[in-house]
Amino acid sequence: MALSVSSSPVTVTCKAVLFDMDGILISSIGSVERSWTKWCNMRGVDPAYAISVIHGRRAIDSLRVVRPDLDAEKELEILEDLECEDVDDIIVLAGVCDLLKALPHERWTIVTSATERLAKVRLKEARLPAPDHFVHGDKVAQGKPHPAPFLAGAEMLGVAPEDCVVFEDSASGVAAGKAAGCTVIATLFTHPAEELADADYIVRDLTGIAVRSTADGFTITFTERR
Repeated sequence: MALSVSSSPVTVTCKAVLFDMDGILISSIGSVERSWTKWCNMRGVDPAYAISVIHGRRAIDSLRVVRPDLDAEKELEILEDLECEDVDDIIVLAGVCDLLKALPHERWTIVTSATERLAKVRLKEARLPAPDHFVHGDKVAQGKPHPAPFLAGAEMLGVAPEDCVVFEDSASGVAAGKAAGCTVIATLFTHPAEELADADYIVRDLTGIAVRSTADGFTITFTERR
C-alpha cells in the first residue's frame, strides 16, 4: 500500500487517550533487541526468530512461544534484569512532549506490554511525566492482541472504551485497541502501513497533533497518512 498524505486534517472527538509506550512515547528498540539477543544466546534460541515475534506483546507471552518448555515466569525475571540494566539509548519520540502537555493530565494513561518495573525504569530514563496509574504487563491476565489491556486502561480513567483514542505502533496493539472498541491511531515508527491497515487512522508520528477542549472532552486533530 502506497503511503500518501491526506489533503485535509482529520479531527476525532474523545474523552481519554491510551498510549502504548515503546514505539509510541519512547524508543527502546536497541535495549529490547540487545537484551533478547543475550537471553537467546543463553537459551539456544535463534535471536532473529525471537525478535521477529516479540514486538507488541508481553515478554512472558513471547517467552512461552519461543521456549514453551521453560518456566516463563523465571525466564521473565532474567530477561527483565537484562532490560532494566540496558537503558543507554532510550529516547523520547517526536511530538510526544508537546502532545502530553496539551492533554488533560487525568485524561490519559499508558497501556504497555512491559512489566511495571521495566516500564518505570524506561519512563524515568526518558524523563517523561508518568501518569499516576497505568496498565502494564503484570496487571492483566491476557496481553495484546487481546482487548483486556485497553479495556483496563479505559476503566482506570472512568471512560467508556468507545470514547477513548488509542495510539499504537504494532499490529497486535492495533488489534487489541480495535477489539476493545476504541478509535485506533497507528504510527509508522516500527511497522509499515501495510501491517497497520486495521487501524482507523495512520500518522507518521505524534508531531503536530493539536488538542482542543470541548464541553465533555476534547478533540484531536492530525493529518492522516495512508
